[in-house]
Amino acid sequence: MHVPGHEIAQLRRFYASPLGHLATRMLRARLSALWPIRPGSSLLGLGYPMPYLRIWKAPGDRTAACTYAGMGAQRWPRHRAGLATVAEEDRLPFPDLAFDRVLMVHALEHAENARRALREAWRVLKDDGHLLVVVPSRTGWWAYAESTPFGHGHPYSQGQIERLLGSVMLRVVRRDVALFAPPLPWRAVLRGAGAWERAGRRFAPRLGGVVLIEAVKDMYAAIPAGEAAPARRMVVGAEG
Repeated sequence: MHVPGHEIAQLRRFYASPLGHLATRMLRARLSALWPIRPGSSLLGLGYPMPYLRIWKAPGDRTAACTYAGMGAQRWPRHRAGLATVAEEDRLPFPDLAFDRVLMVHALEHAENARRALREAWRVLKDDGHLLVVVPSRTGWWAYAESTPFGHGHPYSQGQIERLLGSVMLRVVRRDVALFAPPLPWRAVLRGAGAWERAGRRFAPRLGGVVLIEAVKDMYAAIPAGEAAPARRMVVGAEG
C-alpha cells in the first residue's frame, strides 16, 4: 500500500506542527473517553497510531504498532517499550485472537482493499475484543485539507463505514465524531479548539473532521436462522 504524500516522515512533521498538536489533543480526548485504560490488556495499532497509543500504556500492557507496507517504518520513543513492525494490510504478522483491542488510524482510508484490511484486523482480534476505526469524515472539512493527513485517501460517511464493517462480520456498538475546529494553523483557531469541539458536538455533529466507530465481532452474522453456531476455534500460543 502506498500513501501518496503522507508517508511516515510527513506524518511525523504534521504531528510535530501546531495543527498536529491540536488534532492529537482533540482525538486523544475522544479516544480516552471511548476506551479507558485497562491494565494488562493487549493493544494493536494499525496505520500510524503512534501519537495515540501512549494514552493506554499501563504496567503489564502489551502494545504493538504496525505500519502498512509503503508508508515506511515507525519506531517507539526510546523511553517506551513496544513492538513496531511493517506488514501488508492483509498479512499481519500476528497469530489469531492475539489482541484485546485494535485501533486503526491513518489506515483504512488508504487501504488498497478495505475489506481485506478489516478481515485481517478481525482475525487478530480476540472473540470478545473491540475494534476502533478512525477515518476522515466525508461531510467534515478536514477531508478537504490536503495539508493534513486527513485530507488524503478515501473519506467515509458514518453510514458507509458502518456498512463496510457489517460486511466483514463486525457489529457497531458506538459512534463518535471529533475535530470540529477548521484545519487552519491560525492562532485564534488553535486557542479556541476546545470551544469549537464543544459547539460542534452539540450543534453540528456532521461537520466533525473524523468519524470514530467502535465495533465487536459479530460471530453469528453468517449463520442462518435455526442453525447452530460453529464450534469455537482454540488457538494455543506462547509468549516470548
